[in-house]
Amino acid sequence: MNSIQTRDLNLWYGDFQALKNINLSIRQGQIAALIGPSGCGKTTLLRCFNRINERYGYVRTTGEIKILDQDIYAPDVSLIELRKAVGMVFQRPNPLPISIYENVVFGLRTHTPRGQLRKSGLDEVVEKALGEVNLWDALKDRLQTRATNLQLADQQKLCIARLLPLKPEVILMDEPCSALDSAATLAVEELMLALAGRYTILVVTHNMAQARRVSKECAFMLMGEVIEYDRTETLFLTPTDSRTADYVEGRYG
Repeated sequence: MNSIQTRDLNLWYGDFQALKNINLSIRQGQIAALIGPSGCGKTTLLRCFNRINERYGYVRTTGEIKILDQDIYAPDVSLIELRKAVGMVFQRPNPLPISIYENVVFGLRTHTPRGQLRKSGLDEVVEKALGEVNLWDALKDRLQTRATNLQLADQQKLCIARLLPLKPEVILMDEPCSALDSAATLAVEELMLALAGRYTILVVTHNMAQARRVSKECAFMLMGEVIEYDRTETLFLTPTDSRTADYVEGRYG
């Protein structure tokens, strides 16, 4: 089953067309990567999938996007529900300046009517979410510590944990390791691999070695177009388009 599917997707920032006739099918439970030179449209495409681009009043979109066979541009779609189902992790870790515990339950508190959450239930949510990102053992005795005091790698893991209580289907990651050192990058990559299967993960990265390490499928973008989309190994070793070959072999970008 496809988790994400686009058909003839176009996007304009004012008069500038940033995305051109994007047709993609991303399988459920896969890690897929978007690669390409700066300004090629990777982050714009990523942000289409939770409609966050629409915060800018000068954005216009045509075409179709389906997440788990649901048209996300249908008139009855709730943006709140969409963004619960499609979580996002940004370039720099952005934990809230509150406790670790309250970071994890923040989304759940926001989206649940007052009085329907019990302390015991929240405790279970925190343990499960931190366990999924391999932080529970390290943080279980520090849950009231300010989250911004954590090391950057653990901050980024916490940002992922913050999404999980909302039970997302898709996790979008926009250069999630760009602010991290090599050891922290490895830790986040290992987490991504551990989460694959349970979640569909779409990651934007300038790091082609990272794309090869973590993704099963990969799209090469150039000037707002998807030039080639294939299994990662195939795209890097036997690309069908000369522009893809030029990029992955380092001849530009």
